[in-house]
Order: sequence, then structure tokens, then C-alpha cells
Amino acid sequence: MKKIIVYWITLGILLVVHSLKAQNKIVVFQSDFGLKDGAVSAMKGVANTVSTDLKLYDLTHEIPAYNIWEAAFRLEQTVPYWPEGTVFVSVVDPGVGTSRKSVVLKTRKGHFIVTPDNGTLTLVAASEGIAEVREIDEAVNRRKGSGQSYTFHGRDVYAYTAARLAAGTITFGQVGPVLPAQVVTLPYQQATLQGKVLKGNIPILDIQYGNVWTNIDASLLEQLHPKYGDILEVTFYHQHKKIATLKAPYSETFGAVPEGKPLAYLNSLMQLSFALNMASLAETYHIGSGSEWSVEVILDRFK
Repeated sequence: MKKIIVYWITLGILLVVHSLKAQNKIVVFQSDFGLKDGAVSAMKGVANTVSTDLKLYDLTHEIPAYNIWEAAFRLEQTVPYWPEGTVFVSVVDPGVGTSRKSVVLKTRKGHFIVTPDNGTLTLVAASEGIAEVREIDEAVNRRKGSGQSYTFHGRDVYAYTAARLAAGTITFGQVGPVLPAQVVTLPYQQATLQGKVLKGNIPILDIQYGNVWTNIDASLLEQLHPKYGDILEVTFYHQHKKIATLKAPYSETFGAVPEGKPLAYLNSLMQLSFALNMASLAETYHIGSGSEWSVEVILDRFK
């Protein structure tokens, strides 16, 4: 009997320690609010009313207004580089106040994302995996006195819940009821190799330089065994309509081609990308990004 009691006490201690370890007091904010007014500061103020020990950071607040897809991409781009237990708040919420659910997703690696379930979790759920999803119980996890506010859930629900979770005021289990391990997703062209043709999405532009990034990762590209100098033919599509086709050498650096000439390369996320050396490929060929943009790529020697 004593051994059983000791076992359960030990297990309880381990669970408490694990729970505390999972909450590292870091909160990272993302929104489409911009920094022209006090919205971002208000969210951080609410977080600090929960605990002034929290470490508050910004992912970005320059998501284009209502652009759920870009919010989804920035999460996937950023989440893996933060420590286990980090809590992210992502507020791009054109449906604020409607029936869309407010949720916290826990990834398999132990990150938490507090957001409306409106497609924002499309990419990070696929790449990082879903450990569990809980709906925020606003009867408990909502800023006191904000019950009549319907248009600023980022401040009243998401920042407040995230801060309570990060500070250890609540456990993940106290966020609210468990939901099925699935989220609302936006349709897009997933990266595939069909015969000798690579197909993928243009999730984002390297906006400062006009480079075009795809979701085709290095491991998929490697199945074609390309060598530096091989010519890749890429066709860009918007809503399945061909926008442009160009040929570019697969290159290790931008300097491998003359100024103004195209190249194919692996970006900082080890994904196949296309550029013009010291010029904007996106502007030159009128290419955009988002769930409705796609590419097809083939090695010229396979044609």
C-alpha cells in the first residue's frame, strides 16, 4: 500500500513539474493592427496586469489587414525557433464577434497558440502537429468587465488567456473544453512531386527584395538530384491561370548569376525560391502570394 501511495505522489509531483516547465513566461504577439494606435500596447498592458514577470515579444503587427493566410505563414515561419512552452497570440480576426471559435492549440513540440480558429492554424498545425486543441472558456478566461466588448477579443480574451497560461495562473487544461484534434484550414497547393514535376504553393514573397518563395522543401527537391547550374523551368499560376514561365539556374548564391538575371535557390527556411539578382522578380512578372498562388517546376533536362 505504501508503495502505491508513494507511486501516486511521485507521479503527481512529476506532472506538476512538467506543467510548470511547459510554461516559460514568454508571450509572443502577432496581429494585423499595425503600430499607429494603442491596440498592441493595450494587449501587452492586459498581459502585464496578469503578471509583470512575463516576457513579452512581437512576432509582427504588419500582417496586411484581414490576411489570415499571411498570419498562418508567419506562425509556421517563426514558432519552431522559440523554446518549448512559449505562448503565441495571433489576432487576424475579420470574423471577431461571430461564431468562429476562440482556441488554444498545443503543438507536439509544446508550443501554445492562442487565436481564432479561422484558418490561422492551417500551416503550423500541418508542420508542427497538433497535440491538443481547447476552446477558450470565456466565462473564466476573459478580462474582468469586458463582457460587453465584442470587437477586441485580442485584448479581452486572447492576450488575457495567453498571459494566464504563460504565467502559470492556469494550466492548459483550464483553458476550456477539449476539441477534436483538427482546425479550420485554408485550401492551398501542398508540395508534391508528380512524376518529374514539382508542384507547390507560393506562401509568401520576400517582400523587401521581391523574391518568390515556395513551400517546396529541400528534401523534396533533392529527389530530382539537381546540381548547381542545372536549369529549372518554373511556371507561376494564380487561381490555376498561368501568369509567367521562366528558366533559372539552380544556384548556391545570388552572385552566381549576373545582375538582373534569374536564379533558383534555397531560402533561409530551406525551401525552393526564385529571384532576379538585385531586382524584383515579383514586380517584374506580376507575381503575388497566398493560398491561391501556385507553381510547377521541372528540371530542364527532364523535358
